[in-house]
Amino acid sequence: MTSRHPAGAQPITDAAALGADELGRIDAYWRACNYLCAGMIYLRDNPLLRAPLRPEHFKRRLLGHWGSDPGQTFTWVHLNRAIRKYDLDMIYLSGPGHGAPAVIANCYLEGTYSEVYTDKSQDEAGLLKLFRAFSFPGQLGSHCTPEVPGSIHEGGELGYSVSHAFGAAFDNPDLIVSVVVGDGEAETGPLATSWHSNKFLNPIRDGAVLPILHLNGYKIANPTLLSRITPQELEDLFKGYGWTPYLVEGDAPSLMHQRMAATVDACVRQIRAIRAEARRTGEPKRPRWPMIILRSPKGWTGPKEVDGHRVEGSWRAHQVPVPDVQSNPEHLRIVEQWMRSYRPEELFDEHGTLVAELRDLPPKGARRMSANPHANGGKLYKRLDLPGFRDYAVPSSSPGTKSASPTATLGKFLRDVMRRNMNNFRLFSPDENASNRLQGVYEVSSKTWLAEIRPEDADGTDISPDGRVMEMLSEHTLEGWLEGYLLTGRHGIFNTYEAFVHIIDSMYNQHAKWLEKAKLQSAWRPPIASLNLLISSLVWRQDHNGFTHQDPGFLDLVSNKSAEITRIYLPPDANCLLSVVDHCLRSMDYVNVIVADKQLHLVYLDIEAAIDHCTKGIGIWKWASNDGGEDPDVVIASAGDILTREALAAVAILRQHFPDMKIRFVNVVDLYRLQPDTEHPHGLSDKDFDSLFTKNKPVIFNFHGYPWLIHKFTYRRANHANIHVRGYKEKGNINTPLELAIKNQVDRFNLAIDVIDRVPGLQGHGAHLKEWLKDQIVANLLYADTEGIDKPEIRNWQWPAT
Repeated sequence: MTSRHPAGAQPITDAAALGADELGRIDAYWRACNYLCAGMIYLRDNPLLRAPLRPEHFKRRLLGHWGSDPGQTFTWVHLNRAIRKYDLDMIYLSGPGHGAPAVIANCYLEGTYSEVYTDKSQDEAGLLKLFRAFSFPGQLGSHCTPEVPGSIHEGGELGYSVSHAFGAAFDNPDLIVSVVVGDGEAETGPLATSWHSNKFLNPIRDGAVLPILHLNGYKIANPTLLSRITPQELEDLFKGYGWTPYLVEGDAPSLMHQRMAATVDACVRQIRAIRAEARRTGEPKRPRWPMIILRSPKGWTGPKEVDGHRVEGSWRAHQVPVPDVQSNPEHLRIVEQWMRSYRPEELFDEHGTLVAELRDLPPKGARRMSANPHANGGKLYKRLDLPGFRDYAVPSSSPGTKSASPTATLGKFLRDVMRRNMNNFRLFSPDENASNRLQGVYEVSSKTWLAEIRPEDADGTDISPDGRVMEMLSEHTLEGWLEGYLLTGRHGIFNTYEAFVHIIDSMYNQHAKWLEKAKLQSAWRPPIASLNLLISSLVWRQDHNGFTHQDPGFLDLVSNKSAEITRIYLPPDANCLLSVVDHCLRSMDYVNVIVADKQLHLVYLDIEAAIDHCTKGIGIWKWASNDGGEDPDVVIASAGDILTREALAAVAILRQHFPDMKIRFVNVVDLYRLQPDTEHPHGLSDKDFDSLFTKNKPVIFNFHGYPWLIHKFTYRRANHANIHVRGYKEKGNINTPLELAIKNQVDRFNLAIDVIDRVPGLQGHGAHLKEWLKDQIVANLLYADTEGIDKPEIRNWQWPAT
């Protein structure tokens, strides 16, 4: 039989790619891997079956997933052969959900696991500890968590394996990233889109990605879509995606070993030929990279049938294929027969160590996929060569009198960050870098593109195979690329519209969890660069996009994750944004969320004052305050560039009409400063918080996002009952900026009214001003409704000179 291959590719036959001796050793090593996978799921004693299995040898709770393990161990063993044959630099990403036993088994047999966790030694005692650790409270999970050497992709949430693989391959010219894709995983939207990543991989400067689509036919309880379409349709699908697919299928181990060995060899040769041709000619044309479709039974080599039901090759093999072994003697017999079928007495010596001829089979040292430095990106981490951000500052001699676009200012800084780090830094965005005013980067790099380029693209599209700006209209794929890039030791920024950063909510969750485990429970992993998310095109400036583009709720999601990992910054102007981004690019092991608008905004602080303010994260703006160091009558606070402007405008109105009223103005850059220091490393002590916000004075807080987040952060503070937060309240349409602010009561007029209502003694004294403020609201709404724009005195407002 000949394995299916696409038109134009070299045929892959069943001719002996492996000699009898090599075939026997590969099959034996594969049996050892599968034995370990089964042992991790079932055993708490008698790890090498040196006595008949009894109920007490089994774990009390049987947890884990068997179904994809044999196909993954099969793949790993054959990739190991290729690594040794061709001296490859290769890592392995496990995409199928709960595929950890396959990776852990190989990691252990290669010796890496014992090197990191010395109690899991290469003998019977260490093997037993490994079995007992798997899916046991406080120990090893069933995904490829950060605790597993060789892993940069957990696989707990499905859909991101291919995008992570490409992120790892960018700017890694000698690396091959093998990625096993589960056929259940292949049904997710992010995974389906990520197949297009091959249009962005430059064979001259980047590595290669070798996907192995593992078609084992079933998800938890249903067949998989790609396993039930015709072979021709499947082949056409991946050829349409731009791949060269090779299909390896069957269930007879000896034939499958021959087919897989020949196919992997063919793929490696094709990858090498593509690289060599591109690097010889200097022409980075888009190749049709190879991929493998591996069709094998779910739960391959496991029990064929249990209680009259088919197991191998069905959904019943997905998790624990034989339950109730402690109470059902027949089930115990089936498991023992199954595990003894791997012949562990041939695989492990009298000490419980893998026999010498099998220990010699995998690669050595850093060539082991479980020990490859790219799978532990902190080992390869290099600091960015950053220009001095002060050189990009907007000159400001008087607060609030000069305007600049924060993100356009940042774009010039990022341009030179990229210029200095052309192999170590990339900018990622879903077709929005220019929209978000970061187009300064195009002065040093175009956008990466290896698909067709037409003459008219030269007129403003700015795409080329040599580009380093990553743009694709898939937030999932871009976020996955960036995560893979960071996890292998590099740096980057993802910028996107605020309303649609929610598309990567779950990816953010997973990465934050990864960082927390890596930082707090895997000390052997050195730190990596932080994930920097720049959120722009903000809720308050959606006058043409309207209600669909108005959602600042990503900050609420971020606040749910570990205080050890998360940071939220709301710089009020361009100079503060420069300071914040410089800090974030230098940081490690965090998720930094930066909120900054792209439109023109007032500059309040010169660069040195901005650095001081951002370093503190929160502070009193003395030039906007008149409390003179005494107890204020009211504290007006802000967080967010647009909200700061309206809060300052309210202060100006109040100071004009009530010159004797003592106002303190507080601006917040680092949102976590509002939390107690017992809850977050950046939190203020109660004494520091009280000194800013007082213990008993009204606080009017104008916040960029949903108001309850401020209450969440401050509910334990002594003055919480007097903190009154204004924020987005789901009121919006096609609005002018002031009209939208009025509808959500974050405008200057409503803020001033709030102060009058809450400061004792002003209710009567301020009645006339309050009426005037209401008139201003009506007049400005009518003007916006009639003219489609805000009044000139609103658009051109500046902080009054004093």
